[in-house]
Amino acid sequence: MTLFTCTHCEHPLTSDLQESQATPAGDHLSDHRIADPRVAQGTYAINHDATLFILHPDDVPGTALHPDSGRRAGCCGLDGRDGPNLVCAACGAEVATKESDCWTDNLVALIASAVVSGTESPSGTR
Repeated sequence: MTLFTCTHCEHPLTSDLQESQATPAGDHLSDHRIADPRVAQGTYAINHDATLFILHPDDVPGTALHPDSGRRAGCCGLDGRDGPNLVCAACGAEVATKESDCWTDNLVALIASAVVSGTESPSGTR
């Protein structure tokens, strides 16, 4: 299991997650609906160049919306096109981009350089 924390303040951004594979991006642009999440809740995937961790949108309780409203554009959700739109809830550091609009994927992309991933052993020690 992996727990992601903020590199700046070590605040937990997620609960324990298990690595998995993301589903391929779907073609949902024509029906204007929110797509199914790219990964199952409780899991994460690493993107092709290891710069992002792809998470289910409900798996980042330690984050908050970016205070700059310009980062929160979208019609049905967040489109994620204006830079990171999620910050660490404790210190305000930019940590992720959420895409949840009707014409985007449905995911949270944690920025690998903004987070620390810790692995927990089955006994509960790190």
